[in-house]
Amino acid sequence: ETLETLIKQAENYTSILFCNTYRNMALEAAASVQEFFTDVGLYLFGADVNPEEFVNRFFDSLFPLVYNHLINPGVTDSSLEYSECIRMARRDVSPFDNIPKRVMGQMGRSLLPSRTFLQALNLGIEVINTTDYLHFSKECSRALLKMQYCPHCQGLTLSKPCMGYCLNVMRGCLAHMAELNPHWHAYIRSLEELSDAMHGTYDVEHVLLNFHLLVNDAVIQAHLNGQKLLEEVNKMCGRPVRTSTQSPRCSFDQSKEKHGMKTTTRNSEEMLANRRKEFINSLRLYRSFYGGLADQLCANELAAADGLPCWNGEDIVKRYFMWSVKTYWLHQPCFLFPNLKGINSVLTLSHNL
Repeated sequence: ETLETLIKQAENYTSILFCNTYRNMALEAAASVQEFFTDVGLYLFGADVNPEEFVNRFFDSLFPLVYNHLINPGVTDSSLEYSECIRMARRDVSPFDNIPKRVMGQMGRSLLPSRTFLQALNLGIEVINTTDYLHFSKECSRALLKMQYCPHCQGLTLSKPCMGYCLNVMRGCLAHMAELNPHWHAYIRSLEELSDAMHGTYDVEHVLLNFHLLVNDAVIQAHLNGQKLLEEVNKMCGRPVRTSTQSPRCSFDQSKEKHGMKTTTRNSEEMLANRRKEFINSLRLYRSFYGGLADQLCANELAAADGLPCWNGEDIVKRYFMWSVKTYWLHQPCFLFPNLKGINSVLTLSHNL
């Protein structure tokens, strides 16, 4: 949602540029502006579109407008062939100098990390969703039943399992979850590194919200070289038919303009970079989530507090004596690992971040 809002704000900026500065061509440019930012959104959210292609397509469509309204104003043709010829000539005559290449470079450097970041977030959701629906073995289910409910059969309804006993059972049942921990830790570290790299020309917010400035520079560059471009286009496309026409004026909604311009005075908390930083900081708190899940469940919910009588699987005792809780489950034949279908493919994807 934040990215969608950002894309819309950047589109508003560009529309405002045409309405305020190049009013005569604003309506004709609207479709190209909308298409460009639609392609930006599609690319960010994983669609198979090429940034180089949609950047070129935007500047190809911009050149006929600049030519007809600024370089050779008041000149149109009765057919679409002439405008198409101008559009096709753009890459040969380079009216915008190196600005299209600069835009391609900035879009490539900023959109790809953001696209990868979104894909990584979806990967994390996939991992979480997969581990939300685990089917434990019968042996594990019996061990949990014995730990939680066998005391009730003896009328010990208020008793809780001993901490060591709880850890042995839960670590055995959640052994596969613990195996996820190094991969989960590496996943979070990859997100941190990716987020840290997304600044300056790699910051999608900076690039998109300043796109309209490069568009303005491109139009100015073409206007300054107007005479040269006029001669080159005449050679390639011939001379157009002269007609006295008036271009439709801009009808951009002023409420949208105000909405779009608000981003220039946004609080720092509203910036995408700060939101991303807050998210990463909150995620760091859970970097050992899977490795410590059994311990957390026992400490926070399941096991009796230290010093209190507790259930050891057979009776109520004051202290629990058993093998080390770190290794006990490894030697228990009843603790078969639950089957985590799909986890392996998810972990494979995490190595590609």
